Amino acid sequence: MKRVLAIILGGGAGTRLYPLTKVRAKPAVPLAGKYRLIDIPVSNCINSEIVKIYVLTQFNSASLNRHLARTYNFSAFQEGFVEVLAAQQTADNPQWFQGTADAVRQYLWLFQDWDVDEYLILSGDHLYRMDYSQFVRRHRETNADITLSVVPVDEKKAPELGLMKIDGAGRVVDFSEKPKGEALKQMQVDTTILGLTPEKAKLNPYIASMGIYVFKKQVLADLLATHGSATDFGKEIIPASASSLNLQAYLFDDYWEDIGTIEAFYDANLALTRQPQPPFSFYDEKAPIYTRGRYLPPSKLWNCSITESMVGEGCILKDCRIHHSVLGIRSRVESGATVEDTLVMGSDFYESLPEREASLEQGQIPIGIGAGSTIRRAIIDKNARIGKNVMIINKENIEEANREELGFYIRSGIVVVIKNRAIPDGTVI
Repeated sequence: MKRVLAIILGGGAGTRLYPLTKVRAKPAVPLAGKYRLIDIPVSNCINSEIVKIYVLTQFNSASLNRHLARTYNFSAFQEGFVEVLAAQQTADNPQWFQGTADAVRQYLWLFQDWDVDEYLILSGDHLYRMDYSQFVRRHRETNADITLSVVPVDEKKAPELGLMKIDGAGRVVDFSEKPKGEALKQMQVDTTILGLTPEKAKLNPYIASMGIYVFKKQVLADLLATHGSATDFGKEIIPASASSLNLQAYLFDDYWEDIGTIEAFYDANLALTRQPQPPFSFYDEKAPIYTRGRYLPPSKLWNCSITESMVGEGCILKDCRIHHSVLGIRSRVESGATVEDTLVMGSDFYESLPEREASLEQGQIPIGIGAGSTIRRAIIDKNARIGKNVMIINKENIEEANREELGFYIRSGIVVVIKNRAIPDGTVI
């Protein structure tokens, strides 16, 4: 795998994840109480022995830069690195990234300097564990120009995804973006060709692109030059290549979730609390997910009731009830508070007892969740200050609302408290 260069696409402005992307790039959004989204593809690369990794981004990249610099430091005796490439305006190209293909095109001069055989193109907002070395081997064995990683899907999920058809040799011969009706039926394939059992193939008669590709080095350069105005891989570059190039499909038959929306992000985080086996596990010693080591103290719990939940390190919880929730690092929950079906992202720093007392004396709200507050079906972003006796329960069952001036949004019925904002004592949402 030393002859593979990984390119992780950090995405655009992350509007579907707003307000979590208000002050951070999408790959830097916290995940599972202590990780960030970018840790998933980077860890998959490291576990696959692919250690030359670039991350392309253009929005709010400061915290992403800081996280990667503090987390992934390779030995000086190997070529390994994880480096952010932010969009930049030049005399030759005054535009920001216009899409996935355009982002790679703008930095192709840098990628071509590396003596590699393949480029591995990855997305920065998916949750899955994958051995990319098997993916690359399949690409080499079939002598493919491009190999696309695909997931088998059923009749229900298929209309929301980009589908493809393959021939008997696994070669991709047709594409269709979110087809409906008869067009959907036309995209059915025999997924036993890719290795599914007949039983699974019957339940999942479609294959959808994961947005993950392996390109031969020269093939990618030629395609980006030939299709100079094309800005997107999935919608333009790859469909235009099906007739003239050898496009192969690689089946990934395991958990994969696109967590690019607030609802999908919320559901994926809370699914981690399931027993006995969550759909995705961070407890795999053979393929760990890496993140920044913070050297935090153990969590401290006083007379708490905690059920079906995950609690990060360095938390302080007092006489509270936590159910079906994920609490991030340095979370603080005061006496009498109830947290249910909620993702609490925690804090970037601690407030000492004198600082908290001084805040209360000045009529300010200390960091964390105040005494007597109730929070249900919500996302509490980092460093949020929830006052005493606050009710965050979406009392009126509102699906969508923008209340930035009040410190929160509602997305798909989920209340999202903005990073660093305060919710005053007694507030009812």
